Amino acid sequence: MVDCYISANSKYEFENNTFYKSGAILSKEDGSPMDESTFKSLIKRETSSFIHKTFSNIIVLVGAGASVLCTSGKIDKRFGKTVFMLADLINNTLKQNSNLFTLQELAQLCKYNVPVELVEQGGASKLNPSFNLEDFLSDLLSFEKYVSDADASKYVRSKSKIFELIVENTSYEYDNNCLKHSTFINTVSHLVRTPSKLTIVTTNYDTLIEDAADSIEYTVMDGFSFSHRPYFNSDMFEWNLVKDIENIKTRELEYKKNIINLLKLHGSLTWERDTKGIRRKEKADVSNPIMIFPSSNKYMQSYQEPYFELFTKFQELLKRSNTLLITTGFSFADNHISQMIIQAILHNKSLAVLISDYNITQNNPNWLKLIDLMKHNYQIVFLKATMNSDLSDYLGEYYDD
Repeated sequence: MVDCYISANSKYEFENNTFYKSGAILSKEDGSPMDESTFKSLIKRETSSFIHKTFSNIIVLVGAGASVLCTSGKIDKRFGKTVFMLADLINNTLKQNSNLFTLQELAQLCKYNVPVELVEQGGASKLNPSFNLEDFLSDLLSFEKYVSDADASKYVRSKSKIFELIVENTSYEYDNNCLKHSTFINTVSHLVRTPSKLTIVTTNYDTLIEDAADSIEYTVMDGFSFSHRPYFNSDMFEWNLVKDIENIKTRELEYKKNIINLLKLHGSLTWERDTKGIRRKEKADVSNPIMIFPSSNKYMQSYQEPYFELFTKFQELLKRSNTLLITTGFSFADNHISQMIIQAILHNKSLAVLISDYNITQNNPNWLKLIDLMKHNYQIVFLKATMNSDLSDYLGEYYDD
């Protein structure tokens, strides 16, 4: 069975072109067999009834999966990569350079206890599905101070190459013909009522959100000043763009439409630190981007500037009354962010959460906790959809014929 929509009251799933609701086979009103289009229409109606309310505050959390594009069932390597794909690329690259340690050699150095590769029948080796890049990098960085003088130079080159590959493979350009970020931004923005702004929170380093917003003439408030050389100032998130309405004596204000907040929790390829602070620049002009690299010690790094201000803002938004949180491409494997959301659900009774992903049957502890909260009637639903496939279709207005 493939789960497509799960709430406390209903479950939509399919298998072999047979469609089910809460275990019962679905059919059309005329008794004929249910087809995929009608099935999706039922799910859209369920989704619509959940999200099309007058929320005071709407947040979207965008994870790595939102940058991934699948074509004919295969991931398009021009765009986002999963963490496992990134690890596989790093593994293969290091093996090809004798001046660098391989991942397996680094794992042995830092006592990482999961085999990096598995040997298949026929003698070929492949990356171990149990290899966790974040845990490995945490062990690698923690071990750095114990590296022997004899290994130090090669260790530094190897570590630098790993981070260089991460930067290179998270830097790609927005393509409106392939990606649907702009459609998504425009769709969800219409759920927001002024003077509130849609807030997009992302763990990604790429600039797809900014580029997509720019392509449809949206203004992005990303925590940087409007100066010629923009510097980070978290107060910018609190500002709105307004103008006086002419010929009206009551000094009414008109709020600028098509404006969003963007919180990049793990940094960006366009951020760099200088003597005055944190500056946003063009990607090509950045030598040392400000990024939290994937590792288990991201929690500690998040207390540094600018991450602390961004995490604090996200946490404050989750606490606001009558809030809708939509997640896309976020697996809830990041324990720090997941626990923030879980605690918000427990303590903010007016927080509604729509969790969307390509697979809504996952087994990591945070995901299972969310399922348990849903079963206890917290406002949580799960939707099988992705940013670059059909998520925008499900979130659009539903009209019952």
